Order: sequence, then structure tokens, then C-alpha cells
Amino acid sequence: MSGENQTPAYQLFNKEGKTVNFEDISKKLAEADIVLFGELHNNPICHWLQLRTTKKLFEAHGENLILAAEMFEKDDQLILNEYLKGKIQEKHLESEAKLWNNYQTDYAPLVNFAKDNKLKFIGSNIPRRYASLVSREGLEGLESLDKEAKKLIAPLPVKVDLALPGYKNMLEMMGTHGGNAQAENFAKAQAIKDATMANSILENMDKNQHTLHFNGAYHSNNFEGIMWYLQQAKPKLKIVTISSVEQESVESLEEKNLQLADYIIVIPSDMTKTY
Repeated sequence: MSGENQTPAYQLFNKEGKTVNFEDISKKLAEADIVLFGELHNNPICHWLQLRTTKKLFEAHGENLILAAEMFEKDDQLILNEYLKGKIQEKHLESEAKLWNNYQTDYAPLVNFAKDNKLKFIGSNIPRRYASLVSREGLEGLESLDKEAKKLIAPLPVKVDLALPGYKNMLEMMGTHGGNAQAENFAKAQAIKDATMANSILENMDKNQHTLHFNGAYHSNNFEGIMWYLQQAKPKLKIVTISSVEQESVESLEEKNLQLADYIIVIPSDMTKTY
């Protein structure tokens, strides 16, 4: 097939907009302590590249690789662990854990890779009921939870900087620049997710271990969100971020997507979705 007739499913770029290939970035990812893989939740190319990245990092790190994901909440860790250890069947995982609707197509391959290769797979996200509580009552609403509940959340009090562009943009999208308690609580609910995911990564990593974390791209875009909380806790960590975007053309990185992450996956906007 001639080059002019090819329809590439994706193209990889670095943050400056230079094209890079999967093999080259795999080497860079292997040098990181933590890789934050930002996905578009319904995009099959993202999920395929997540599995390929997992396999590459397993080649580099073996049993020292830890997988972690936003798509699993911390209170489902026991069920997830029982499945990984072969103590329960997949049907029990599916019926008892709060799995996303696209689990079978998009995340089961990652979980089963961990199961087959005896890797840890961490559910990093705050239980959604507590994020919802923050949306209604602010971070103060978490203070009255009991000790067992607080184990499922980043240590309180959690610092939130609403001036960070990611949270600031959320406020602006809601038609406010600050001062609106309801809008600020919505942004703080996003922040408590980011803080909890960062804390989950750190509390499960030992020396010489490497974590590959899967999350919605907006949780790590512009080196904020989860990455900001990781850096607050451990500034010397080597963190590499990946983002995913859709464009009409994958030939070049649009200006608005420059500096979004260390590496950006550009996918045609008419790519088939998983849901």
C-alpha cells in the first residue's frame, strides 16, 4: 500500500510536537518511577496502547511493575486482590466490584495481564460516594467520616490549589472564576480524586518498583492533577506523562495540544468508540 493511501490509526508526538515512535518512548517510560497514562475512556486505540505499554514495561521491570487505575475504587481492592490471586471467579469480580461498563473490552485485558503475571493491580480512586460528598459539602464533609472510611481517602487535610489551570478551567466552564461555593466544591471533588490516586500510587510502591497508572487524560494533563500531588509528596520522583487527544488529522500536533504531556497520542476524531 502506498503511503498516500494509508490511514494511520494514531501518531505519537513529544510535547514539542516532534513525531516519535512507540519503541523509542517505551525506553523512556522504562526509566521512569511512575508513568501516568492519560486515556480517552471510550477510545480503543488508547486501550490497545495501554496493553502494549504494559507488556513493554513488564519486559523491563518484571515483577517490580505495579499496575494501578482510576477505574477501580479503593474499597474494591479486596475483591480485586482475590480475583488476581485466583480465589474468586471473574463473574464474582464483575458482580461485586463497581466496575465500569466498558470493563470487559477495555480494562479486563490489563487486569488479566496482571493476574497471569502475578503483578499487583491497585484500585487507586476514592470511592465515588466520598467524591460526591465533597461536591455537596466541600472537603469539610470528609472530616466527620470514621477511621475506616478515611483509609480510603488521601490523608486529611488535603491541600487544594484552585488557581492551578486544570481546576481554574473547571470553574470557568461552570461560569465562575471563584467565589461560588458549589462550583468550588465541584473542583475540590476533582482534586480529592487526584490526591487520592497520587497517595494510592505512593503507598503501594517500594524501592525499585515502578508504577504504570491508567487515568482519564484530564487527571494528568499539563503535568497537573495526579502529577502535582505526587510532586508535592516526593519532588525527586521521575514521572512521565502520556496524554491522548483526537484531531481531524494525525499528521501534526495542533498548537492547543503542545506541552500537554511528555508524550501525546493523536487519534483520528472519527475513530470508532467502545461506547
